[in-house]
Amino acid sequence: MAVQITIPRLGWSMEEGTFAGWRKADGDAVRRGDVLFELEGEKALQEIEAVDEGTLRIEADEPAVGAVLKVGAVIGWLTAAGETWPPSVSGGSGGSTANSAAGDSAVLSDAAADVAAADGASGSPAVRRLARQLKVDLQRVRGTGRGGRVTEDDVRSAAVQQPADIVPAAGISVNVAQRSTPRARRAARMHGIELSGLQGTGNGGRIREKDVLAAVAASGTQRSARTETGRTILQGRRAVIARRMRESRDRTVPVTITRTLNADNLVGLRNQFRSAGAEPVPAWHDLIAKLTAECLVKHPLVGTRWVGDDAVLPELQSVCLGLAVDTAEGLVVPALPHVRTKSLLQLARDSRAAILRAREGRLSSADQTPAVFTISSLGGLGIDAFTPVINYPETAILGVGAIRRVPTVRDDDRIVVGQQLTLSLTFDHQVIDGAPAARFLQDLVQLLENPAAALLSAET
Repeated sequence: MAVQITIPRLGWSMEEGTFAGWRKADGDAVRRGDVLFELEGEKALQEIEAVDEGTLRIEADEPAVGAVLKVGAVIGWLTAAGETWPPSVSGGSGGSTANSAAGDSAVLSDAAADVAAADGASGSPAVRRLARQLKVDLQRVRGTGRGGRVTEDDVRSAAVQQPADIVPAAGISVNVAQRSTPRARRAARMHGIELSGLQGTGNGGRIREKDVLAAVAASGTQRSARTETGRTILQGRRAVIARRMRESRDRTVPVTITRTLNADNLVGLRNQFRSAGAEPVPAWHDLIAKLTAECLVKHPLVGTRWVGDDAVLPELQSVCLGLAVDTAEGLVVPALPHVRTKSLLQLARDSRAAILRAREGRLSSADQTPAVFTISSLGGLGIDAFTPVINYPETAILGVGAIRRVPTVRDDDRIVVGQQLTLSLTFDHQVIDGAPAARFLQDLVQLLENPAAALLSAET
């Protein structure tokens, strides 16, 4: 029996995804773990692997590259050897029912034969599918394969020679789509860049993501929205971010408290890593994340997550934190799993890799592990304190400001130059009251003011 290939849910709030193209062709043999297609979810472009095996079958009305599809939508099938194809009769709503009568199977087989004849019997199923995508009439293509058989290269050559004014649903010309990578097309959609005007640097002039980003930087058109007739229309990831911000506002009762701390020892510890030649040198967020995870053990209420109408306490043996990352396409929050059980240097390596994946738009499923608490920093942009928005369904988020050199009064009344850091904690007052939140922040400040002792205690 044919196995359906559907659009998976890549994130807890994902309802639809953008189809970025097949990695296998109609008629290809597929094994478990093979990459079938690419899909853009809430955070990144991901390769979707097969969870079954068989022969890939894709119907003529397959989704176009750039099509937005609902989670659960059927886009193909895996069939067993000798299985009749097509295996179903499509209804007006896009659903299907299995064929059990021999007469129905015969009718479907005849219909499939008619389609093959109309598309040109000189091409394989993959060639006919490509011809349908590129709107090429196979009857007019001269084959260069064995016995005059039409090959995929013949179809592409014919497509290049036709007028290039055919535009698919994604708004990108078909010929351009064939000479650009899925990530390039995704970046073009997000930034409103026309691929037809770009010169590709890939093999054969293929347009790559970096070509699109270079065009964005050159034209100064880094935009997350486009304006039409006086209206601002949110698109792509910006629309996802907007929806999640509204959900956080509607489902939480946020309160923000702030606290400054003496960062002398924190700065000194990081300088010691740098002087010792540590690779990589732990970033500020690495030090803060490691100590935050330890503080959550003492204050588990701050790590509560909403599950429906229930507030669920975290599993504290292996704390997973979210790290807010600013990218060219908007804010994303990759997960940092097992923060407590990792060494500081391992955490630094993992966070650096996660940030790189986030900015390149290639987060993995592991990067979307549900976190219990998120850290967001604007210190690099000179911000001292701010009101971070809770990353629902979490119930708290920590904002990290800039570390500044300020006059500091010592216990002996001497005034010296010291380092100061401001933290902003936003919490959901439905779950966490002000006093427990303040005690969490107070204990976190103590850990950060004496980080070496706190980290040594965490290691033992």
